[in-house]
Amino acid sequence: MDLTSRRNYYYELPSSYIAQYPRDKRTESWLMYLDRRTGAIRHHIFYEIEQYFQPGDVLVINKTRVIPARLLGVKKSGAEVEIFLLQQLNTKVWECLVRPGRKLRPGAEVRFSNGLEAVVISTPAPGLRQVEFNWQGDFWEILEKTGKMPLPPYIKRKAVEKDKITYQTIYAEEKGSVAAPTAGLHFTPELMQRIAALDVTILSVILHVGLGTFKPVQVERITDHIMHKEHCRIDEETAAQINNAKKEGRRIIAVGTTTTRTLESFAIHNRLEHGSHWTDLFLYPGKKFQIIDGLITNFHMPGSTLLMLVAAFGGYDRVMNAYRTAVTKKYRFFSYGDAMLIL
Repeated sequence: MDLTSRRNYYYELPSSYIAQYPRDKRTESWLMYLDRRTGAIRHHIFYEIEQYFQPGDVLVINKTRVIPARLLGVKKSGAEVEIFLLQQLNTKVWECLVRPGRKLRPGAEVRFSNGLEAVVISTPAPGLRQVEFNWQGDFWEILEKTGKMPLPPYIKRKAVEKDKITYQTIYAEEKGSVAAPTAGLHFTPELMQRIAALDVTILSVILHVGLGTFKPVQVERITDHIMHKEHCRIDEETAAQINNAKKEGRRIIAVGTTTTRTLESFAIHNRLEHGSHWTDLFLYPGKKFQIIDGLITNFHMPGSTLLMLVAAFGGYDRVMNAYRTAVTKKYRFFSYGDAMLIL
C-alpha cells in the first residue's frame, strides 16, 4: 500500500457521529485504548485513563488558550461584516480573515460592541487583511465580551457563551490559539490531581493552534503538502526534565497532536532542545518519533494531517482499524468528541 497517497487516509463516517456539543462532564467522554505493539483495543470512560499511567511517567500538556476570535460588526453603511483574528502583529494590528471581502477593502471602518472599532489597513495576501483596532480600556477584556469562540467548521451551529468554557482546556493560560488543543478538553482539575498523585510528572509546552489545523490535504502525494506554520515554545527546565526522564527510560506521554508536534520539532538526536520557533513539522507514516512514547488524542477528520500523525505513531494498519472500530461502536468524533490513548 502506498502510504504517501492521501486517499489511504479516508474512512466512512456518518455525519451524525460528529459531535456538535461536548458531553455533560469532561471526564465522561469515551476512551479507546490502542496498544501500538499488538493492535489490541480496549474501551473505557475517560476517567479510567489513570490505570494506564506508571510511576515516573511524564505527561506533557499544551497550555495555549483559545481567544474568542470571531468578531461580528457593522460598517458605517450598516452592512454586517465578520473579522476573524488570526495573528497579532503588534499591539493594535492583527492579521485577519474577513467576510465579505468585497466590503472590507483597505480604508473600511468597522464598529463592534463594547466600544471596539477597527480599520482595514492592507491586503497582504488574497483573503487576508491587516486590521488596526482601537478601544478604551483592556483589549483582552473587551475581546472576551465582544468575540465569539472560533468553533471548527464541522460544528454546524453558532457558538454560544458556554463554549467559552467548554472549548477551552482547564489548564489554558497563554492567549494565542484560534482552535483548541482538543485532546486536553477531557481533563478536569480533579483528574489531573489524581494522575499527579500516581507519581506522574505533569509538564507544559506552548503551541498556538492556527486555522491550518483544519486545512485539508489537497495534493495527491501527502509528501507534497505544505503545513501551516504555528508558533511554539519549550522552556529550559521543561526540556531538561524530559531529557532526564528519557535518559532514565521513563515514558513521555503527549496530550494531543499539538503537544506532539512541539516536542518533536525541538528534538535533535533524541534529545529535546529548548527555545521558541515557528514549526511546520509534518509527521506521517515513515517519519520517526524521537521524544514521545504515548499519545492521548481525539478522533480526527478523514484525510487530515492530524490523522496522518496518529497513523505514524500508532501504526497505519492499527490506527485505521481503530477508527473503523470507533465508527462501529458509535464513538463521537472530532473536537467535542471522544478520545484515544495510544501506548
